[in-house]
Amino acid sequence: MRFTFGSKMVGRALRATGRDPEELAYKVLPSFLLGVIQKYLRVRSVGSSHLPKKGPAIIISNHSGFMGFDALMLAYEIYQKKKRVARIIAHKLWFFRPEISVHAKKLGLVPATFENGLRIIKKNEMLILFPEGEEGNFKPSRQMYHLKRFRRGFIRLALHTGAPIIPSMVIGAEETHITLSQIRWAKEVLGIIIPIPLNVIPIPVKWRIKFLKPIYIEKNPEKAEDMAYVTRLTREVRKQLQQAIHAELKHRKTLFT
Repeated sequence: MRFTFGSKMVGRALRATGRDPEELAYKVLPSFLLGVIQKYLRVRSVGSSHLPKKGPAIIISNHSGFMGFDALMLAYEIYQKKKRVARIIAHKLWFFRPEISVHAKKLGLVPATFENGLRIIKKNEMLILFPEGEEGNFKPSRQMYHLKRFRRGFIRLALHTGAPIIPSMVIGAEETHITLSQIRWAKEVLGIIIPIPLNVIPIPVKWRIKFLKPIYIEKNPEKAEDMAYVTRLTREVRKQLQQAIHAELKHRKTLFT
């Protein structure tokens, strides 16, 4: 009862400021979590000029590391550079229990559904999603920087809304948390893939986040239902991002400097 009462009081205080709880989280949490992670991993980002100052955008990226640090750091860098809160389409594990989901929502995380993505974009907000889904997040580290098959939802969202797609890459996250293998049969039983990690404490690999030039797809909701067309566009975007990741890796000298 005390916890519930305290949560209501915090909620009233946040609403009284006239600011989103997520925005206040990015102001408060850096001192305790996000800022610590950023400094520990020496996260640097380039290409923020490709992020819009206002209006919707669909930010896609490679995905890795079972802890989901890449999602948090992407959102944090966007807030630092543009003072905009980007909503993160997140894995169902973040919403498995109420005591976890309440904190996930304060960080701008929303359950991974097409309807949620559409709602966010129609509110002229920025959306972060990972087309690889859990296949990328929980893939064994021997497959690092090799993009898994992309889901098509981000293309359908662009066709429905006309929002630009901003490909981005996170270099360093793949080595920060090492995944030895995965328990794939858990997908049939529990509905999720279970990763087998080597480390919980992150390895202090230096991170580089790069935002690439926006991709503009003409708004055409009817085309969003043409799965052959959507699949072709999805594969083209995946191919472009994979090439960009390989090119970026060629310029990286070491993991830690």
